[in-house]
Amino acid sequence: MEEMFCFQCQQTAHNSGCEGRAGVCGKKSDTANYQDELTSALIGLSRAVRKKLALNPDASFKHADELILKGLFTTITNVNFFNDTIIELIHEVNVEKDRIYPDIMNYDVRHIWEDQEDIRSLKSLILFGLRGMAAYAYHAYALDYVDKHVLDFFYEGLEAIGLGKSSDELLALVLKTGEINFRCMELLDHANSGTYGNPVPTEVPLTIEKGPFIVVSGHDLHDLELLLNQTEGKGINIYTHSEMLPAHGYPELKKYSHLKGNFGTAWQSQQSEFHNIPAPVLFTTNCLMPVRQSYCDRVFTTSIVSYPDLVHIGEDKDFTPVIEKALECKGYPEDHPMTGINGGSTVTTGFAHNAVLSNAGHIVELIKAGKIRHIFLIGGCDGAAPGRSYYTDFAKAAPMDTLILTLACGKYRLNDLDLGSIDGIPRILDMGQCNDAYSAIKVALTLAEVFDCTVNDLPLTLVLSWYEQKAVCILLTLLSLGVKNILLGPTLPAFVSENVWKILVENYNIQKISTVEEDMKKILG
Repeated sequence: MEEMFCFQCQQTAHNSGCEGRAGVCGKKSDTANYQDELTSALIGLSRAVRKKLALNPDASFKHADELILKGLFTTITNVNFFNDTIIELIHEVNVEKDRIYPDIMNYDVRHIWEDQEDIRSLKSLILFGLRGMAAYAYHAYALDYVDKHVLDFFYEGLEAIGLGKSSDELLALVLKTGEINFRCMELLDHANSGTYGNPVPTEVPLTIEKGPFIVVSGHDLHDLELLLNQTEGKGINIYTHSEMLPAHGYPELKKYSHLKGNFGTAWQSQQSEFHNIPAPVLFTTNCLMPVRQSYCDRVFTTSIVSYPDLVHIGEDKDFTPVIEKALECKGYPEDHPMTGINGGSTVTTGFAHNAVLSNAGHIVELIKAGKIRHIFLIGGCDGAAPGRSYYTDFAKAAPMDTLILTLACGKYRLNDLDLGSIDGIPRILDMGQCNDAYSAIKVALTLAEVFDCTVNDLPLTLVLSWYEQKAVCILLTLLSLGVKNILLGPTLPAFVSENVWKILVENYNIQKISTVEEDMKKILG
């Protein structure tokens, strides 16, 4: 088995890169190498599309668009562990490339890993940012929301990775990746709220009721809706897991009475939380971990998720095998209490920008009156690496006159804490999935407008955790908007070189987290 190289996630080996026969995520080296080959083919497809556009600016590439989104999403950490599906996708991409513009060469993506350190760093930021953005565009695409500018940029960015561009040119493209991702997150926000309504604050129980049930993991609201529809009236309850939790806030999903609550906590605990679970689990997107024997016969995949020997629900989205497994397993014989990481029995979600901004006037009054001294955004990706208790400790240490916005699966470090409220406003406001960073940005921009200042002048600090590539593109979005003084952890990205990191520090004062005490003192004085 040929050795691999991968350093795209936060838990990469020794914070330098996974090499050898397998990665920390459990992906075997041959799978990782096939994903590199897929990326190389996607760059070739982008070259073909860009050449065709130079000849015919009005040409459309619907199938190529789908392949770009699907291909990039497939290479995100913890999505696809199955060689057969990756090989099939490589073939599809190459066929489409040759159909659009024959005799275009693919680019060997391994050249990036072997390039000069700073070039490697900048190209990695672009590539990993594109992978994260593709996830958001894919979800919007599933709901028939498309932005041509976003799609066009995937081709531009991928083609640029295979060219000999200078550091300055690549840095400009890094920031453009963030700029386009903001547009992409806005598109997905419109897709979700346009389809399911604006989220409303909703308390979600963590107890699993007796009887048959299905756990839905990932991020895809459309797949959840289809499952809810197909299970209606069948005596099967549906529970969200990890990043699916925010689904409970959407009115068009809340109307299903059998959408009952949330199962477990963040993705990295699934191997223990799913142990001998008396129900099936459906993965709609990342984050899937290597499946253990104690529950492997109950895990199903759909969409771009793929894993050897698991039943995959295809494009027809017929969830009959999942439903039959739920009835076969029968669920728990009695109500089964579960808790959050901190022992709480409920969590609350649904504080997207519409809900928060409906209280904007009140929040502004409280800030002016000194009742809200500071606002923290504590969230991002969760993970198993040491040091992530920092985010729980930071939330606990935040003074009572501060608000905490949270989002993505990093919220599980704190979302079951009872930290009280400030004049009727809960101190912890869960804004949703990782893509709902758009909500946090929209709230910040609105407050800056009200106070006639920049975002950096607001009493606001972003305390972010990262794990995979969607977090990378969100960080690039924040930088493209000029947001400064971000605290990032638990470790710095292995793919960011020392020189590139210096640029980020000099221009944006981005900093690695230290201790809660030091960071809190630095922020609040």
